[in-house]
Amino acid sequence: MDSQITPTPRALVAYGPPTTTPWRLEPISLRPLADTELLIRTVAAGICHTDLAIAEVAGAFGGFPRVMGHEGAGYVLATGTAVTIAKPGDPVLLSYNSCGACRLCTTNHPAHCLRFMEVNFVGSLDFSSSHPMNKENPFAADNPTIRASFFGQSCFASHTIAAQRSVVNMSSLIKSPEELKLFAPLGCGVQTGCAAVTKVADAREGDTVAILGLGGVGLSAVMATRIRGCKTIIGVDRVKGRLELARELGATAVIDTSELVGDVGEALVHAMQALTPDGLGTTVTIETTGVMGLVEAGVAFTAPLGRYVQVGSTGVGAAVSVQLTPLMVSGKRIMGTIEGDAVARDYVPEMVKWYREGRLPLEKIVGWFGAEEAGRALEEMEKGRVVKPVIVW
Repeated sequence: MDSQITPTPRALVAYGPPTTTPWRLEPISLRPLADTELLIRTVAAGICHTDLAIAEVAGAFGGFPRVMGHEGAGYVLATGTAVTIAKPGDPVLLSYNSCGACRLCTTNHPAHCLRFMEVNFVGSLDFSSSHPMNKENPFAADNPTIRASFFGQSCFASHTIAAQRSVVNMSSLIKSPEELKLFAPLGCGVQTGCAAVTKVADAREGDTVAILGLGGVGLSAVMATRIRGCKTIIGVDRVKGRLELARELGATAVIDTSELVGDVGEALVHAMQALTPDGLGTTVTIETTGVMGLVEAGVAFTAPLGRYVQVGSTGVGAAVSVQLTPLMVSGKRIMGTIEGDAVARDYVPEMVKWYREGRLPLEKIVGWFGAEEAGRALEEMEKGRVVKPVIVW
């Protein structure tokens, strides 16, 4: 396959957790396509905190070396014999993978596929590398030793193999190649934040909404909440630039947790009650951080009959203690979600429509980086200077 690809494919290869081992940009070669796979020339790839979180625990999902990335955009170069979603030359977005056969997949909830972790986190051996520090990993397509297929795509590569169920055909949805790059984050982060609001919580005009964490997912939730016409939108973060951006994108109030006095969780509950009608708390709470103190506070300040939605990933084994009798009396609902329970091929066109209407200004959250600048992109994201870094290939 590699003889058909120019220039030489490259990938950001992880040889360990990103906190201790920087990703290395190196030449790769790809194995042949299976029947339901597509060869993609990647043009842009969003960076999401899930890339970092799963890389930290990759030992449980096949280990290293591996290639991350799950918000890809690009063009089809070749297809397997059973592919029907796209043809060579088509522009595509890459989203999450699913088995397509379990009860959740067959009832239109593929984001909660019973094999989700297997088909999205474990992946398969797709790439080989010629890096001199990787002597037992020859540059040969028939001997792949680098794990990829992360979310069915591993788009931190200039060329990658994508599972058909991860692919959204964008032929009728984009107006330019630059627009395709801008849409890359729609495949996960933006989709997750928006759909958590519009599908899972089903926020409505009369709702009072709190969004905990104002990264790419949280700010997408802010935009979706404004789209839904919610009367009160409260953003919570500790990075002042993100709080300011949340106001620009539709938040009616913000809470800076770095300014709360005493126990942050208790102070946040009191602050939220002070901002909501009758001091009852929010009717919708979207938690995107996975920070346990904020999780517990969010459950506490969600109003009677309110909807609490857990979006942010927590540590392995993290748990919340909930007293059942008060929960029953309050009638509040505690829900978890992956990808906002969105079916990407249905939901991406909806997000594109909002973008066209000026209601989903993606350009306000995106920052652009070359593949050689991946380390800086991660640093800018971790320090809160860039909300959604996108690598351009």
